[in-house]
Amino acid sequence: MTSNRRVDASRRDFLNSAVGVGFALAVQPIAASAILTDGDGLSAGAVEIPTGPAVMPGYAAKPSAAAGPLPVVLVVQEIFGVHEHIRDLCRRLAKAGYLAVAPELYFRQGDPSKVASIGELVSGLVSKVPDKQVMADLDATLAWAGGHGGDVKRAAITGFCWGGRQVWLYAAHNPALKAGAAWYGRLQGETGANTPRQPLDIVAQLHAPVLGLYGGLDKGIPLESVDKMKAALRAAGQPSEIVVYPEADHGFNADYRPTYNASAANDGWRRMLQWFKQHGV
Repeated sequence: MTSNRRVDASRRDFLNSAVGVGFALAVQPIAASAILTDGDGLSAGAVEIPTGPAVMPGYAAKPSAAAGPLPVVLVVQEIFGVHEHIRDLCRRLAKAGYLAVAPELYFRQGDPSKVASIGELVSGLVSKVPDKQVMADLDATLAWAGGHGGDVKRAAITGFCWGGRQVWLYAAHNPALKAGAAWYGRLQGETGANTPRQPLDIVAQLHAPVLGLYGGLDKGIPLESVDKMKAALRAAGQPSEIVVYPEADHGFNADYRPTYNASAANDGWRRMLQWFKQHGV
């Protein structure tokens, strides 16, 4: 892991560190509330993660003076890839004492920063990423963390939007995972060769408890879907929990976007850290 330069708290530098058409699509426009977490006391920067015969790029952050293996949090990107906001979340988790690592899960299919429209991003890139591939790449990321100062016996996962859905799936995939936190991840939808199961389909197979964080105003994930997931979790006797913020929209934790809701985001972050600690991470 290479040292990361100190992040300057200016919107201009924020933009410069997150350049790319894909990031611009995510922003529209960049909100003044965008949070910039500095790298003081951290070892943070780009990493290379072996996965099968390939090498996957990623970003990782951890306390630079930590003694002994650190608990690990896998950070799963929004559909826009590992842009500056996702890297910032890794630094925030590192400030809380974790080794946080965000793998570039589209690296085989393309570069989201170079895509000109959301439609093109979804049809030409995101839809071509198989869930099976994502699960294997997350396994490889966790193995990488174990060789770079992380304790794989104390591992959690968090993800946002596209990544929130992957949190539910990974909690059913990896029996060694301790906990998950899914931020506004889709719970049901069409299935196909690349997405054979949705979170609602795998409730009974969850190995780790998941904290679901959802917005009551999210039109893409209606409350009916959230209520179905709550009922399925109860019926399966799963210890996972779902919190709904009635006044929050989709992407409420994305502080660089107009949908940012500081109250919901701060409460969700507090709950997530508490959830991880509660479950041994």
